[in-house]
Amino acid sequence: MPVNVAVLVGSLRAGSFNRSVADAIAELAAPKLALKRIEIGDLPFYNEDQEKNPPEQWLRFREEIRAVQAVLFVTPEYNRSVPAALKNAIDVGSRPYGQSVWDGKPAGVISASPGLIGGFGANHHLRQSLVFLNMPVLQQPEMYLSKINGAIDDHGRLTDENVRSFLAKFVDAFADWIARTG
Repeated sequence: MPVNVAVLVGSLRAGSFNRSVADAIAELAAPKLALKRIEIGDLPFYNEDQEKNPPEQWLRFREEIRAVQAVLFVTPEYNRSVPAALKNAIDVGSRPYGQSVWDGKPAGVISASPGLIGGFGANHHLRQSLVFLNMPVLQQPEMYLSKINGAIDDHGRLTDENVRSFLAKFVDAFADWIARTG
């Protein structure tokens, strides 16, 4: 039986390279891992005042994360950090205090960018938050995909076999990581 894994894509753009990477990973992960992309673009910004009557989107998101055994983050880099939508999703899931949906869930991080450093800054900023949230994060292989725009065709399909092979190794390591830590 496959392990259920939430996939959070940091980019909200319809033609997102990171969304394409997430789709390719989902294909590579089956049948070991059942990856399900969870929507974050509709989450209202976190505001503790709203916890008295939380928005429906927050409740839906928290339940979807509670239902999985692990989480894979696939993100671009915006200004050397994670996109606001992804940080907001992390905050929504970590609250109310003491009820974090992230606690103890094994995690993996992939960053992809058209730039040369492959989202290194976003990858490491995200890891800082995940440590605080008590999410054991896969350390190796590190996954920074540079020049990703050249690896994806106009239809959003991953066409670079070297990238696909690298992602396949990541999937195997991530599945093993989940089995050891989940």
